Amino acid sequence: MLRNMNKPSDNQPQNAEKSSSEPQDAPIDDERDERDAPDDASIALPAHVAGSGTLDRLVDTARDYARAATAENTNKAYAADWKHFARWCRLKGTYPLPPSPEMIGLYLADVAAPTGPSPALSVSTIERRLSGLVWNYAQRGFPLDRKDRHIATVLAGIKRRHARPPVQKEAILPEDILAMVATLPHDLRGLRDRAILLIGYAGGLRRSEIVSLDHGKDDTPDSRGWIETLKDGAVLTLNAKTGWREVEIGRGSSEGTCPVHALEQWLHFARIDFGPVFLRTSRDGTRALDTRLSDKHVARLIKDTVLNAGIRSDLPEKDQLALFSGHSLRAGLASSAEVPEAHVQKQLGHASAEMTRRYQRRRDRFRVNLTRAAGL
Repeated sequence: MLRNMNKPSDNQPQNAEKSSSEPQDAPIDDERDERDAPDDASIALPAHVAGSGTLDRLVDTARDYARAATAENTNKAYAADWKHFARWCRLKGTYPLPPSPEMIGLYLADVAAPTGPSPALSVSTIERRLSGLVWNYAQRGFPLDRKDRHIATVLAGIKRRHARPPVQKEAILPEDILAMVATLPHDLRGLRDRAILLIGYAGGLRRSEIVSLDHGKDDTPDSRGWIETLKDGAVLTLNAKTGWREVEIGRGSSEGTCPVHALEQWLHFARIDFGPVFLRTSRDGTRALDTRLSDKHVARLIKDTVLNAGIRSDLPEKDQLALFSGHSLRAGLASSAEVPEAHVQKQLGHASAEMTRRYQRRRDRFRVNLTRAAGL
């Protein structure tokens, strides 16, 4: 399969041709293309058009839109994928450009079964790496066919030999979330973190969705949604992974556990009536600052409160913390809400019921018993 991996294709331009057998110390014609080419490098003026101040500003605007086409975390992951592959190519004495399906097949095989000290990557990570390479090549003007036999057959073999069931994070159950919020102090920072946990849980929100909320529509350019507080609850309008959707969070049975009340308390005492909802606080936890929280704060908050509440304390601390993440809030709502599945699917913003079922850690798997229905 890999016999002709050094043979250039007939339709490759001669000046772009670089043999994969070149020595490692061979001069690099354009090392910037290999390592430092920006993701939006293809957004530029045509060669026959003279630049001007107006057009240059439009190019910058177009590049901003191009960067916004994918989530920031996705952009970071794809950049890391390219950096890893480019380094691997240099160590093997070859170049990442132009794309070679043969070399990419070898790369996938190497990360699946490495000979050095580096651990083997999981199948899901390898698939994500490949998606990152496809995206990076597209940004550089090089199409890469994932169905090419040098890539597809190697990947199929990796899946067949190494695929394992996905590792799911533990769901945070109702008694867990109550124990977690009980560990928080009653200063301004505690009010904020209590609102984050309860709103995130009741809304089934991703951590990025929580911190990207604004008080009102179009308050800030980096907003990904806003909150409207009503008599019976709150309506969150979100621009999420699957597009715009509304999330309705009703008021709870008591003020101590009500997510809407917790949110109102935080907004009142932090004096927030415009801009980001969840802000950083001063070191003493008494004053809200002007900086929007990072989604990493939500992950740290969940792990810290899980530890402080003693959830799964039967495990060593390292294993205890590894069980929980931001997705534990979404899984907790899906597993605990005793309502028809369609309502949970809508709240989580899933396109299919099958995706929702992946989040339901405690669902009744035998509610429909096909064995008895078949007469056995």
